Amino acid sequence: MKKTLIVILLVMAISFSMFAAGSSEKEERITAYTTLDEELARNVFKAFTAETGIQVDWVRLSTGEAVARIEAEKANPQASIWFGGVGIGHIEAKQKGLTMAYDSPAANMPSQFRDPEFFWSGIYTGALCFESNTQKLEQYGLKAPTSWAEITSPAYVGQVQMANPGSSGTAYNVLATLVQIFGEDEAFEYMKGLDNNITQYTRSGSAPGKNASIGETTIAIGYSHDGVKLVDAGYPLEITFPSEGTGYEVASISLIKGGPEDELTAAKKLYDWGLGKTAGALYAKTFVVPFVDVPLAKGAKPVSSLNVIDQDDVWAAANKTRLVEKWNEVIEGGEEKTVSKK
Repeated sequence: MKKTLIVILLVMAISFSMFAAGSSEKEERITAYTTLDEELARNVFKAFTAETGIQVDWVRLSTGEAVARIEAEKANPQASIWFGGVGIGHIEAKQKGLTMAYDSPAANMPSQFRDPEFFWSGIYTGALCFESNTQKLEQYGLKAPTSWAEITSPAYVGQVQMANPGSSGTAYNVLATLVQIFGEDEAFEYMKGLDNNITQYTRSGSAPGKNASIGETTIAIGYSHDGVKLVDAGYPLEITFPSEGTGYEVASISLIKGGPEDELTAAKKLYDWGLGKTAGALYAKTFVVPFVDVPLAKGAKPVSSLNVIDQDDVWAAANKTRLVEKWNEVIEGGEEKTVSKK
């Protein structure tokens, strides 16, 4: 009787251990901060869980909010990974000692889209472009511009919109791009010439493209993924890129330094997966250009086909206040030409 009882207890113990192990595996979780749009974040993390069984508890934050929260939690990090967000934010997080290096085997993007010390990796990019309303071009007998030089031509007087570099990250990228292409003095002379053709500056970086799509302006300067989205919606836009070179924004991933230790292995799996084709196909549905070979939205162009500059985001971040202040001084009336609404 005693032997039988011992056997039963042993069987129960083994069964409980196996059940506990199975439950633990099923309940593997990661806490993530994300700066992806909410719908994209939901689709991305859902697909990752379906593929790996790893649950992702995520909180959506803007780039600035993510850096601030990770910094506030530095002594006791509550998340393991920051997924998405503009690359300058990830650079700032690295400089503040908030993230950790990880040389992901899935990181196959060109080196300029990845931290040289492996603290962050880009997942997709959006390049600066010209968005031209084809109906307005025909009305005024114009062609879509294909260079920075061309768009300052007298032919485009009163036909161009862009955002204010002081309120828009997109427009600041335009300013920083021009300085990196032409040098600071020539770039500001250029901006004075461009100002002659600009009807108004907007507060939001995406507003000029929206205005061009409905014919409120002929040409907008903005990000290509915003333009491609409008083309997909049926608006009469032609997207062209400046031949001298163009800047871009990069969405990135970083592992949070000192994050929950029991999540690190799973967080690296999410990091690797986020650089792969399944994730890339989901990003591409939002009209951006991933760094993996996946079908792109109509009108979107792979970054390999564009003349992008060797963009120095560290320099751009460090010089933003100074360059914006200089823009306000050089472009007289720039603030007066800036619309109050976003």
